[in-house]
Amino acid sequence: MANCFCGSNISFEACCQVFINGIQNASTAETLMRSRYSAYAIGNADYLVATTRASTRNLHKKEDILEWSKSNHWMKLEVINSTETTVKFIAYYIDYWGKAQIHEELSTFIFENGKWFYVDGEY
Repeated sequence: MANCFCGSNISFEACCQVFINGIQNASTAETLMRSRYSAYAIGNADYLVATTRASTRNLHKKEDILEWSKSNHWMKLEVINSTETTVKFIAYYIDYWGKAQIHEELSTFIFENGKWFYVDGEY
């Protein structure tokens, strides 16, 4: 089995898939961010919408998320820094035209009702 998309040294099935399939909730903001990256890699827009804070969900259309997810080939995730509520990361991907791209973001998360949610990000 290949290692998880999020960059851990364990399989996707033993890592992010348990969060994406709703078997477990992410225990930290970084764990949620990593599972969201994996969701982009497999094109699971439902998970991405569900793990976005309800008050900001309307800013992220499911169709747009799915299109961006599927039009790119996700290569690698690098976590630069994380705190309790923020994660700075770089996502490497190949875009629709075959060009290598880098997405650098400082994401903010919130813990509500026993779950972590993505709030927003600075690019």
